[in-house]
Amino acid sequence: MRSGRLSALGFRLWAVVIVLLQAAVVAQRSPAAEIDAIYPDIETLYKDLHRNPELAFQETQTVAKLAARLKALGFEVTTGVGKTGIVAIMKNGAGPTVMLRTELDALPVAEKTGLPFASSVTTKNTAGQLVPVMHACGHDIHMSAWAGTARIMAEHKDRWRGTLMLVGQPAEETLSGAVAMLEDGLFTRFPRPNFALSLHDDDTMPAGTIGYHAGLFRAMSDRVDITVFGRGGHAAMPHSTIDPIVLASRIVLSLQTIVSRENNPADPVVITVGSIHGGTQGNVIPDEVKLELSVRTLTPQVRTRTLAAIRRVAKGEAEAAGAPREPLVTAPAVAPLPVVNDPALISRLAGALKTALGDQNVIEMSAKMTSEDFAQYGASGVPIALLHIGAVNRAKLEESRKTGIPVPAPHSPEWAPEHEPTLKGAIRAEVTALLELLR
Repeated sequence: MRSGRLSALGFRLWAVVIVLLQAAVVAQRSPAAEIDAIYPDIETLYKDLHRNPELAFQETQTVAKLAARLKALGFEVTTGVGKTGIVAIMKNGAGPTVMLRTELDALPVAEKTGLPFASSVTTKNTAGQLVPVMHACGHDIHMSAWAGTARIMAEHKDRWRGTLMLVGQPAEETLSGAVAMLEDGLFTRFPRPNFALSLHDDDTMPAGTIGYHAGLFRAMSDRVDITVFGRGGHAAMPHSTIDPIVLASRIVLSLQTIVSRENNPADPVVITVGSIHGGTQGNVIPDEVKLELSVRTLTPQVRTRTLAAIRRVAKGEAEAAGAPREPLVTAPAVAPLPVVNDPALISRLAGALKTALGDQNVIEMSAKMTSEDFAQYGASGVPIALLHIGAVNRAKLEESRKTGIPVPAPHSPEWAPEHEPTLKGAIRAEVTALLELLR
């Protein structure tokens, strides 16, 4: 009888030892192994988000998917912040509050990647026009990595202390989502973060490589609209009209001389006419043409001078064409903000990332003329760090550098990140950064 009891006791003790050994193995699993373990689920989410994109302030289904995941992980989730934003809070003892932001929205772009999970979505924009929709800027990558990072942080609360604040921001592409969330109490209804982080995919680095830049990093972006007026008529009798399409074409070309002949090359400016609309058919000369511009600058002085030059060029070309009235030129009354990464925060994160990922996988990069409304959080007094992650197949990138033919980039209908190494690298970088700040 006693022998049987001892035998049963020994079995139970052995079972306990096995469980403890298994727990020890899990606890000692490498970060790469942890990411590999959750990757199939994250890839499924990525493909779903890519296949079902939503425009700015329409991201309801996207938010529902993310909210369900975060609630299941134990986060306190609030939706509808800044119209369609999401805030998820996990408190884990005393310590700093660190915010990790992802963007939610897609672009009105018709996808041409040929991916088996490509988007075929069309929807109405704010003007009521039916437009195609695509995650042409990689926000689906950002959201999926954000969800993977949330899972690892929630499953390993023994590794960090403080408050993790996950923010899903709407309408980044229209540069209006961050302001909407702040005006809706992001930093008053919820804990005010000590640091705010975000990660963006990049076409200039191999997939999984992390890029950082201290100080001024991303440009200000102004949308400028120009409407030019002419006198319409028959296409066979242009001499009896003032053709606004020819006038608009002259303006498009003349605007580029602002960049090439009026601006100091050391202070970059980009002027892009991304949309031009006029007329209804080929045998009718219209009365007016509308142009939409994107103007990128890094300093207030260059911005002011550039906007004034755009007005002068448009007015001068209209006068030269004998237009019946001056062009209507509209630009934002309030200056946009550049992204300025906090130097001390960037230095701290770069050190931690190099230790975790290796020096060769974490590189200093140049400032870019792309814009980001992540700048709004920095302007609110929170130290910010916007990092980049390479998303291009290394061999394709090397071939591009040899031939001089660019690879597809964000906002292209062909933008298709090398998603597995990009997702894994993004999760690894985000977890590393959060653990550094929440240790």
